[in-house]
Amino acid sequence: MSSLRSTRSQSLYDALRLVAPGTSLREGIDRILQSKMGALIVVGDGPEVLNICSGGFLLDAEYTPQRLSELAKMDGAIILAADASRVARANVHLVPDPDIPTSETGTRHRTAERVARQIGVPVIAISEEMSLVTIRHRGAKKMLEPIPSLLARADQALQILGRYKLRLDQVSNTLSALEVEDLVTMRDVAEMMQRAEMVRRIAEEIEGYVVELGTDGRLVQLQLEEYAGGGEDELRLVCKDYFVASTDWVLDTVTSRLAVITDEDLLDLRSVASVLHLDEAMDLDSPLAPRGNRLLARVPRLPEPVAAALVEHFGSLAKLMRASIADLVEVEGVGEHRARAIKDGLSRLAETSILERYA
Repeated sequence: MSSLRSTRSQSLYDALRLVAPGTSLREGIDRILQSKMGALIVVGDGPEVLNICSGGFLLDAEYTPQRLSELAKMDGAIILAADASRVARANVHLVPDPDIPTSETGTRHRTAERVARQIGVPVIAISEEMSLVTIRHRGAKKMLEPIPSLLARADQALQILGRYKLRLDQVSNTLSALEVEDLVTMRDVAEMMQRAEMVRRIAEEIEGYVVELGTDGRLVQLQLEEYAGGGEDELRLVCKDYFVASTDWVLDTVTSRLAVITDEDLLDLRSVASVLHLDEAMDLDSPLAPRGNRLLARVPRLPEPVAAALVEHFGSLAKLMRASIADLVEVEGVGEHRARAIKDGLSRLAETSILERYA
């Protein structure tokens, strides 16, 4: 879902999809747990994996959950194909670089961490004594949780997301009214960005639950899409309306900087506003002029290239709102029919926004 997710998080999510409920690999893991056995499973059989393998035997057989649980009876690691469709090797002794630091204490888990860090493939460690399953990919680690526990946490997060989204809608409506009245300050924009980023972060957390839940996460996914749909577009548009561009500061810079600020800094509106690359002398009460991208995106059936051409031509929402039909027609891609539709659309948006603010 999130285009701003870190590569490390994305790698872990991809690995979690392999072991989500409903997959054959998860069925095999469940069989191992039910048999009260342990296992070390590497998902990947490329040259980088084979270079750290010692002993064992070549199998190259079709993967089945039953076969995986039978092979787990042996002490060595099990090597699967990258898509977990075949068992490449079994009873393998893994020899990763011993100089790679590890925080684990058990032999199996120390090996799993070093292998995952060294060669960047998913490594699954199943603890025999504690019946725990840990999946690692690069430097990321995730312990698989029981489905009821995940569902409870996802439900709680959805309730929080619902409250966040309601507040975001309120702030968005207020900002729209202020934009129409040309009364926007840095504080208003920063609060809008803050709320949108909070929604994005909780939505990303819920997406992680959806991945872990696999086939059991369909209802959570539907609720997530209902609550968070369009949130990232809204965030991108408000940033696009107000940031100051330079050769080394483009729109992607703004959104990526906002995505990595700490939760503590996210509560500080000055820290949020700083990613817009504005004049450092400005304060939160300084006035700002929107370019109009955000409101134009709400005009029905207005193509994005035409909206971009309008913003470039007029430069600000205030000038765009004052433009006549004849002024709008001068913009490439805007005929008389579309000019009237834009004029009517902006007028209705202005009226609705002001009524919602003062009602």
